Amino acid sequence: MVDTDFLIHTLNNGIRVIHQYTDSPVAHLGILINAGSRDEEESEHGLAHFIEHSVFKGTKKRKAFHVLSRIEGVGGELNAYTTKEETVLYSTFLNEYYERTAELISDILFNSVYPEKELTREKEVVVEEINSYKDSPSELIFDEFEELVFDGHPIARNILGTKKNVRKFDRDAILRFIENNYHTDHMVISSVGNIDFGALIKMLDKHFGHVDHKARTNTRVKFENYIPQKKIVTKDTFQSHCLVGNTAFDITHPKRVAMVFLNNILGGQALNSRLNLALRERRGMAYNVESSYTAYSDTGLFNVYFGTDKENLNRALALVQKEFDLLRDKKLGGVQLSRAKKQLIGQIAISTESHEDLMLANGKSYLVYDKVDPLRVIFKKIEQITAEEVLEVANFVLDKEKMSTLIYQ
Repeated sequence: MVDTDFLIHTLNNGIRVIHQYTDSPVAHLGILINAGSRDEEESEHGLAHFIEHSVFKGTKKRKAFHVLSRIEGVGGELNAYTTKEETVLYSTFLNEYYERTAELISDILFNSVYPEKELTREKEVVVEEINSYKDSPSELIFDEFEELVFDGHPIARNILGTKKNVRKFDRDAILRFIENNYHTDHMVISSVGNIDFGALIKMLDKHFGHVDHKARTNTRVKFENYIPQKKIVTKDTFQSHCLVGNTAFDITHPKRVAMVFLNNILGGQALNSRLNLALRERRGMAYNVESSYTAYSDTGLFNVYFGTDKENLNRALALVQKEFDLLRDKKLGGVQLSRAKKQLIGQIAISTESHEDLMLANGKSYLVYDKVDPLRVIFKKIEQITAEEVLEVANFVLDKEKMSTLIYQ
């Protein structure tokens, strides 16, 4: 181990392993797969997420109840999620149950049988999940905004899919998607816990090493030719909901760290973000206002969301634009820059106190970059951000001519 806080290993079949030691009695283990909703064919829309639901519905040696009870019966938690580019299975448990957890995750990933009776029941669960989103405009608008920005591209499609599509999925469709997209050289097992690394590798080799090596041959369709759009949708809601944004830097772009920094200043999690001060604290025009930056493998998305009384919509939009203008036209002063760096560094440091989040973050970084930067390296990158770089990023991403807008009113 050289200049790193992590231990890494690659199984003979290409599955990579990353481990971080903690002395907590609670451990975390997950497997991240570089396959998500953007890897679906149009006829498969929603299938990646449906597999994430269905993987718990029985294996060659366990019924669905026994899958769920294996970890939760000893006080642990078993979970999963799907993004545009990843599928993740993970668990939190007491250290003494490390091998029980590793065996179970392997079993449900590689030995699930997807019985039709269970699939039929789970389709209705996913349909209800889709319905719940439609009842929540503050969540639905994010999906529709991506459809607007990435118009016609696979990354535009929402993760849940459509009710019509979900109801037609069957076991053959699931197995076909897994065969085409679950490749061992694009899988990472991430561990955070109190276990000897040699013992962990021996355990993981026992439960994951038997799987045949499978290398990825298919490639993702790159997103290109963004055209700004504006759309207004009439909704029967008390508030107006608004999203405004632009494409941004991909996950390997050298300006990505500066983009994270800019986003944090503008509308990050802190109550002193510029947008929160402008819309909520000073004027009481919004309960929730936030900006977000999502980096994908070949593109990125920046957006600002707020909900406000319908009569305040245009004024709120003008205030958001004013903050964009300030960041584009005026370089940050030395004190502003220093404070913003300290804030982001503190937020990142505190986030690592959640060992579950740490396990997932380590796994994602290793999956994408084949490395994980220790905190000291991340902090150094933040310290090296200059006011000129922030100004450059602001002028690229906050360009009013490139902004798309989606309004529910």
